[in-house]
Order: sequence, then C-alpha cells, then structure tokens
Amino acid sequence: QVQLVESGGGLVQPGGSLRLSCAASGTISSRHTMAWYRQAPGKQREFLASITSVGIPNYLDSVKGRFTISRDNDKYTVNLQMNNLKPEDTAFYYCNLRTWLSNGGAVDTWGQGTQVTVSS
Repeated sequence: QVQLVESGGGLVQPGGSLRLSCAASGTISSRHTMAWYRQAPGKQREFLASITSVGIPNYLDSVKGRFTISRDNDKYTVNLQMNNLKPEDTAFYYCNLRTWLSNGGAVDTWGQGTQVTVSS
C-alpha cells in the first residue's frame, strides 16, 4: 500500500512562488513515475509534470519554464517549484504515483491534494 501526503499549498500573490512537496510511503516499486496534477473548479484534472524513478522530467508545455519538478529518491519525495504564478494557476494540486506493472498496466495512487490560490 502506497500513501502520498502533499504539503506547501497556500495563498500567493501573482508573480510569486510556491514549492509543493509530496512524500510517498509504503511499499514502492522501483518501476514508477511521480507526477503533479491540478484541478480547477469546473475543470478536468490536468497533468502538469512528471518525473521517472531515474529523474527524467516531463512537463505540460504551458508550465515549462515556470514549474520545475524534482525528486529526492532517498525519501521518495517529489517537489514542484512554481514560479511567476498567475491567477489561472489557482487550483487544487494533486500528487500522483504511477506504478508500472509487468503486464504493461499501471496502478495510480493519489494524494489528498493541496490548495493553491493566486490572488492579490
């Protein structure tokens, strides 16, 4: 069983920065990817960035250059540094751990989410 706990959300002014963290615990396969998603009111959950177990990142085009994903493998922690935040970044942010199975499938685990509000 894998558990994810996010932290670091809050209220920030436009142009400001926030750093989200997600700590994974439990039995974690070496074949996994960790990622951040967000969901704004009335919208679908949106992929933002992911990072593989060996540190290869991938980003949604619209956040490239503003958001940076990183991980600490010793602690199974993934971080999302968000700079130059905009009001449209306001959303609930979720951590995801996708475990890749030997049959080609995958199992997703989600954190409880953390609110990010960008407003003056």
